[in-house]
Amino acid sequence: MALSKNPKFDLKLKYKRIFEISLIISLAFLIVAFKFFPKFQKSEAKLVAPQELVNVEDIVHTKQESAPPPPPKPPIPIEAPSDDVLEDIEIGTTELDVNQQVAAPPPPPKEEKTEEEPVFFVAVEELPEPIGGIEAIQQRIIYPEIAKRAGVQGRVFVKAFVDENGNVVKAEVVKGIGAGCDEAAVDAVMKTKFKPGKQRGKAVKVQVSIPIVFKLQ
Repeated sequence: MALSKNPKFDLKLKYKRIFEISLIISLAFLIVAFKFFPKFQKSEAKLVAPQELVNVEDIVHTKQESAPPPPPKPPIPIEAPSDDVLEDIEIGTTELDVNQQVAAPPPPPKEEKTEEEPVFFVAVEELPEPIGGIEAIQQRIIYPEIAKRAGVQGRVFVKAFVDENGNVVKAEVVKGIGAGCDEAAVDAVMKTKFKPGKQRGKAVKVQVSIPIVFKLQ
């Protein structure tokens, strides 16, 4: 015998109607709410937090100190002389004889007088001139072989110290080119006779600069 469900208690048959009634009630509730409460005002929430104070402290930079020096080495012990050794030492008298004659100290040694170096003028009314001109000095030049092979050319400036008699007492290179040319220029100047320089009509010692040219043929 099959059992059948009573349609009176079957909820599935009334589901559509219950849904429609619930939808109508919801719409009516929304219409009433918008009619009586049309605007909603929002309030801003303010959060007040306590302000914290931060203390900034200066940090002192630490300095790295150097290590202390090592302690000094202990002194080496020295054996003191015994009493027997001290007995053998004779101590002289320290009494001062007032009547004793004391010889006077020797006089200081006399300083030897050195010859003063002669003073050579730099600028005078008439400068010294080589007899025969610069060509006479150039003719005395012996071109060094090493300078010829190396192709060294140029100009050597020699400072000549000419006395009141026109003789060159000293010569030195002011600016040279090397390769033996400087020595050759000094030798040629030393062998040259000069017409002495004059100051107020009197012959004086003068230093003069002379250019010597080295040029390969």
